[in-house]
Amino acid sequence: MKYDGEMLARLVAQAEAQPVGADMLMIRALIEEASELGAGRALERLGLADRGAEDDVRELRELLRAWRDAKKAARGAVVAWVVRVVMALLLLGLAVRLGLLGLVHE
Repeated sequence: MKYDGEMLARLVAQAEAQPVGADMLMIRALIEEASELGAGRALERLGLADRGAEDDVRELRELLRAWRDAKKAARGAVVAWVVRVVMALLLLGLAVRLGLLGLVHE
């Protein structure tokens, strides 16, 4: 959707023609039209003004969600392996301290 500002120009001209202290409805219409114009320009600058933009944004969000899930799973796996290694080292240390390694060699 292309925003050219024509409606905003008409609203400004209408507001100028009204007496000082334009009514609230006119002010709201000006703000709404200016907001739409600004949003349209921002979307065009970002390259999101075409019809496929909604699908692109949805796909990017899915990719970002998948990336976050993968990071979380990888972090969990690393923590689990670190805990296993620490536990194995503790058990090995306990076995050495109690002299249980001699039982294994016999």
